[in-house]
Amino acid sequence: MIRRMAIDERGATNPIPRFPADFLWGVSTSAHQIEGAADERERSVWDAFTAEPGRVKDGSTAAVACDHYHRYAEDVALLAGLGVDAYRFSISWPRVNAPKGLDFYDRLVDELCAAGVRPVPTLFHWDLPVTLDWLDRDTAARFAEYVSVVAERLGDRVSKWITLNEPAEHTLLGHALGTHAPGRQLLFDALPVAHHQLLAHGLAVRALRAAGATDIGVANSHGPTWPASREQPDLEAADFYDLLLNRLFADPLLLGQYPEGIGELMPGDVEADLKVISEPLDFYGVNYYAPTRVGAPQGTEIEFGGVRMPAELPFSVRQIEGVPTTDFGWPVVPEGLTELLTGFRDRYGDRLPPVVITENGCSYEGVDDQRRIAYLDGHIRALHKAMEAGVDVRGYFVWSLLDNFEWAEGYERRFGLVHVDFEDSGTLTRTPKASYGWLRDVLRAQR
Repeated sequence: MIRRMAIDERGATNPIPRFPADFLWGVSTSAHQIEGAADERERSVWDAFTAEPGRVKDGSTAAVACDHYHRYAEDVALLAGLGVDAYRFSISWPRVNAPKGLDFYDRLVDELCAAGVRPVPTLFHWDLPVTLDWLDRDTAARFAEYVSVVAERLGDRVSKWITLNEPAEHTLLGHALGTHAPGRQLLFDALPVAHHQLLAHGLAVRALRAAGATDIGVANSHGPTWPASREQPDLEAADFYDLLLNRLFADPLLLGQYPEGIGELMPGDVEADLKVISEPLDFYGVNYYAPTRVGAPQGTEIEFGGVRMPAELPFSVRQIEGVPTTDFGWPVVPEGLTELLTGFRDRYGDRLPPVVITENGCSYEGVDDQRRIAYLDGHIRALHKAMEAGVDVRGYFVWSLLDNFEWAEGYERRFGLVHVDFEDSGTLTRTPKASYGWLRDVLRAQR
């Protein structure tokens, strides 16, 4: 059921700048966060993780989530009403492994095409089959096999593909700190997880090319790293943090090499693997949320942005003062997006493919979500400034279409343009928020 909310028509006194006519406007979701229908797929590491008491703050699971599996036509109608060019969703590897699992994505892709919305699937968004392990090199090969199966089935209607979503977070939160699935606390012994995901990406690019794909990218999360001070310990800590969260996952893809001192820590024949990892990309996806202020370690465990940071890390994350924050406590710094993109352009030069902002969004309560409107307005303008500065950006995807299962936060954080009533699991009523109407009007003005 979709409930309509009346949205005031406000005359824009300062309209969003014009973007190129072929600029791709979209929204994003992920399979585990919205699909539900857990009994119609294999188990994932997230199913095992959420079954353990205390792992999710509100004790919830994604067994039903938004029930997108059964309500996809309703959600595609919301996409059509919004007027986006494209929909970035993820394909659940555990669902594909189940009987008739690909039939769902057949139906979804057909519905999107019929609505004039371009399907942009992400092939891995953290929901690894529970029988597999990123510490095992063979998982990269299994991923390539799965990608080949999906591409063969959907490639006649899908032209734009994304291999992995945020391998940095999946490595750090899932395997180093243990706050996400599979819940390991390996700290720097988690580095093989990063390498095997990057190798899986490269093998997936080759599999997609073999299937005839010509528009392939990745979705990496990035943000500027700001040192807490100009003191040497803070500068060194910030540089190390930047290496781990930015360069560790960009340098191998774009330069074909790890940052200095990292390659020798990785397993296997790293030089040979890097040739696979650095397969040329058609676009580079960037998920941007905020800069991070980093200083020297403070010797105590802290919680920041919902993540527990152990005392033994060689850096500490600090608050960015003097800026608004989201309901998640994340700083709102639109100019950080401009800084990030121009910095990437300067760092990687002609090795940086055209960029697509594959995620950008915020958590706020309420249906009359004026703060989300202000957030998106500021970030779209910051993106335009980066383009004016010469960065080749081809698209922008808002996170997210729907309120959803926000991983270890459960249903306590709402990132959607559309409100979902999780209190009534029988209806899961969709209500477009004020931000939905605002973005719809922005996109109409861009036509």
